[in-house]
Amino acid sequence: MNVDGLSIFYREAGCPSNPTIILLHGFPSSSHMFRELIPLLSDCYYVIAPDYPGYGYSSMPSTTEYIYSFENLSLIVEKLINQLGISMFILYVHDYGGPIGLRIAIRNPNRILGFVIQNAVASVEGLGEPFDLFKALWLQRNSATESAFAELVTFDFTKKQYLYGACQPYSINPDAYIFDQLFLDRPGNNNIQLELGYDYRNNVDQYPLWQQYLRTYQPPVLITWGKNDFIFTIQGAIDIASQLNCVEIYWLCGGHFVLEEQSVQVSLLIKNFFGRVYPEMPWYQC
Repeated sequence: MNVDGLSIFYREAGCPSNPTIILLHGFPSSSHMFRELIPLLSDCYYVIAPDYPGYGYSSMPSTTEYIYSFENLSLIVEKLINQLGISMFILYVHDYGGPIGLRIAIRNPNRILGFVIQNAVASVEGLGEPFDLFKALWLQRNSATESAFAELVTFDFTKKQYLYGACQPYSINPDAYIFDQLFLDRPGNNNIQLELGYDYRNNVDQYPLWQQYLRTYQPPVLITWGKNDFIFTIQGAIDIASQLNCVEIYWLCGGHFVLEEQSVQVSLLIKNFFGRVYPEMPWYQC
């Protein structure tokens, strides 16, 4: 779909008359990370999984042509949702999808039916060791901190995100991290990732606002957390849950990309949780 002059790719499944769930991917992936979850949800939900600008099959304008910020990515996704005619929806957020989804929610609190949170945070305590490279970049952006940050777009780090903490690492499909790396290795994409890494400091500044949103609007939240993640800490999940009344946490065996091992389990948790929250809706029959 054309959104603000950019070609935005999205995966779509299920009947549009069913409740909608928007799947928002993390770094360094794309909607490809949901390839196994999408068909498992499509019997009960209308499923939309977009690729952000600079990711997957969406347009990749250069950093001189487009300002890569989490605010701008959230606006693009929101416009896509609006152009699809979707009025209310559940947000499934992972990693970078967290700050994108929470921005959308703050602008549209009455359209949010709930959240599924997979390893995405809204507190400083949730930031794991790799964010030391982000913090150094935020403190003083120069050639040294930029060069250190570039470690995060290497093949070794991409592979580590998939395999570290995996309960059955030899079952992880190598297509997943190789696919991600092919997109990261496109000329100019390293600059895109650098700009977003530097802009991430603005997410941290908004953590108090996001926590206030959760406390005020109390959206139903299902947390499906890869318990061995080294990028976001378990405390990050606990901090989100502490703001909420209607919340369930499940510590799943796996790492940052826990869907590589737990897509079936996550799909069942989603259907069961929202079936209990909204028993009058069609999904309770699933």
